[in-house]
Amino acid sequence: MGGLQTARAYIGLGSNLDEPVRQVSLAMKELDELPLTSVKAASSLYSSRPVGPQDQPDFVNAVVELETTLSPLALLDQLQALEQRHRRRRLQHWGPRTLDLDLLLFDDARIEHPRLKVPHPHMRERAFVLVPLQELDPSLAVFEQAPDHWLQRLDDPGLQRIGNSRG
Repeated sequence: MGGLQTARAYIGLGSNLDEPVRQVSLAMKELDELPLTSVKAASSLYSSRPVGPQDQPDFVNAVVELETTLSPLALLDQLQALEQRHRRRRLQHWGPRTLDLDLLLFDDARIEHPRLKVPHPHMRERAFVLVPLQELDPSLAVFEQAPDHWLQRLDDPGLQRIGNSRG
């Protein structure tokens, strides 16, 4: 990636429509094809109950670690374009979707922008983010704490490992 500054970013993936396992697995491969970006590690796949309206299918979730020379907003643009290629429709807040990509962490950056907040403001409340993050790096700082610190505060993570992402 040349002499450009390289950052480590973590992306949360989720899907509950149109063969969710296939959607998430395909998106992991596509993340590795983004410009100036490569996937360094990918978590297992997990099944989780939906956040928000419960009258929708369970989600398939995972987290990938990227190395990128893109800026946070340029990476966000790439993630949103990838969602659109997967026919993402934003019809209902926390509703069903073919693909959801969230920029969770970008190095140690704290970003407050109208389009992007990093660290992702809800990640410490979501087992479907914390468990895959812990799998990738148990010592990773999430709001100055390891993922396990936040997991211990959740009542019922409602999460089930369903397989490895890279297999």
